[in-house]
Amino acid sequence: MTSTSPLSARPGKIIAVHLNYRSRAAQRGRTPAVPSYFLKPATSVAASGEALERPAGTELLGFEGEIALVIGERARRVGPAEGWSYVSGVTAANDFGVYDLRYADKGANLRSKGGDGFTPLGPSVLPAAQVDPADLRIRTWVNGELVQEDTTAELLFDFGQLVADLSQLITLEPGDVILTGTPAGASVVRPGDVVEVEVDTAGQSTGRLVTPIVDGTVPFGPYGALPRVDDQQRADAYGTTESFVLTEELRERITSVGVATLSAQLRKRGYNNVSIDGLTSTKPGQKLVGRARTLRYIPHREDLFREYGGGYNAQKRAFDSLEPGDVLVMEARGERGTGTVGDILALRAQVRGAAGIVTDGGVRDVAAVAALDIPTYHAGPHPAVLGRRHVPWDVDVTVACGGASVQPGDVIVGDADGLLVIPPHLVEEVVAGAIEQERQESFIAEQVAAGARVDGLYPMDDSWKARYAEWQPKA
Repeated sequence: MTSTSPLSARPGKIIAVHLNYRSRAAQRGRTPAVPSYFLKPATSVAASGEALERPAGTELLGFEGEIALVIGERARRVGPAEGWSYVSGVTAANDFGVYDLRYADKGANLRSKGGDGFTPLGPSVLPAAQVDPADLRIRTWVNGELVQEDTTAELLFDFGQLVADLSQLITLEPGDVILTGTPAGASVVRPGDVVEVEVDTAGQSTGRLVTPIVDGTVPFGPYGALPRVDDQQRADAYGTTESFVLTEELRERITSVGVATLSAQLRKRGYNNVSIDGLTSTKPGQKLVGRARTLRYIPHREDLFREYGGGYNAQKRAFDSLEPGDVLVMEARGERGTGTVGDILALRAQVRGAAGIVTDGGVRDVAAVAALDIPTYHAGPHPAVLGRRHVPWDVDVTVACGGASVQPGDVIVGDADGLLVIPPHLVEEVVAGAIEQERQESFIAEQVAAGARVDGLYPMDDSWKARYAEWQPKA
């Protein structure tokens, strides 16, 4: 039998365990000898069905399906063997957090995991007296797909130990909540996604805790830590088995091949709409390789520009949050009748270590922008300021630029032939295919230079393939 609500009142304390499942510890590459904890505000609690905002300007909203313990009796200096007896029930929880703010208070997690609505609980409680704490299952779904599944048999620290350990220094009061850790599979969700968590055992279930994700609209002010991410945060957020990191070695391999070759490899895999078209580079002889950050402009409207166009707007936040190797891709709807970036912000991108700037709109101060070290791809020069045609609107959302869809984290590659967008999960195989293709083309060019006919050579028939196999060790 289950109760009808997860808590009788807002908890006085929410205490969360950092690492507690063997699968998650293996994913993180470290297994703690003892449990460690952080606090979440009571105001972070939300009910099943309540929408959660991904804060404006952030990229990495992570979910973590967990089992929550609800304390039923006052506990102070209790032992591990009796710790479970102080628990009144268990329910499903989701320990949400924004990795973009982890740097601000890493370990404490107050800003990154303490936001309003970041601790959904419910929808119902399983009474502790009716369940075996060593035989509970936790599952999480994103958009209906099962992404986490584990059992309490795989805990590093059982529930009794957690209660005992915490009660050595902290009095646990009735209604307090302990989040007991998440298994492997925790990752990132975006606006439009729906996350569900369920705890069950022996025919009993908490029901599914449902959290729809929506896009936040209120930006962070400049009087505190602002969102920022890097490849390590992305790797941590997505989980090591699902993450993609653009390492220096991979960057060098991408740089070694041409955009035209990469385009051919993408086309072989059915990707025909991944070129950003119609743009000119300020550095046509310079290769561009980096990971996408995005900025979207909407058409100018007087009242919207008054509210969102001034001050520390989305455009300025985007440039200020760039990290080394990022490429800022801007959606300007192909509108060339005003500038979308000028020399000051382009210089800011260079100082931040960005790899480049891409906009399907205009550029102001084009001579000064062209004099910078980083390349800027643009639709043409224009002297007018941003507000003539645009309102800066969104940061790190999916955008359309030059006819291509671009998501944060996509790999952007550019050279004199143009610009490509490569989905992260395809990068390794596309680059490997491109390197092999260019090796074959070097062989073909060598034969043509020696007088060979192209018929049967380009592309190679079986006879030429055999010669190529003999030629490879010499290459």
